[in-house]
Amino acid sequence: MNKALNYLALARKAGKAELGEEPVGAATRAGKAPLVLVAADASDHTWRRALSFVAGTDQQCLRIDSTKDEMGQAIGRTALAIAAITDSAMALALVKALPETEKVTAAAAVLAQRAQKARQRQQEAKAYRRNKALGKR
Repeated sequence: MNKALNYLALARKAGKAELGEEPVGAATRAGKAPLVLVAADASDHTWRRALSFVAGTDQQCLRIDSTKDEMGQAIGRTALAIAAITDSAMALALVKALPETEKVTAAAAVLAQRAQKARQRQQEAKAYRRNKALGKR
């Protein structure tokens, strides 16, 4: 199994992945899926549907070299045609594990920016909680 599929499996175990067309559609409509992955042998309909999910957003959609069977095996299913990663940092790590192409590089740039914003929000929330706790003493 390649490194990108290992990240997909890790994301599933961490609860940071949506698997299948309906859950992926719901996550993208909610703006919670920075990355949508489509298997190499998925139907053209699935590919067009994935593109429509992310249209007009900064969410990224990539067709990876792995087959539906390989994606499914990575997460413990028989087959998987479409998946979404719901964590920006995990999505960035997965994209960096993919072979370099123009689309992958562009997606990595967008995901890096998104991951940086998420880290900054986490740090601000931590500082707020710390300051709030200190103020109560």
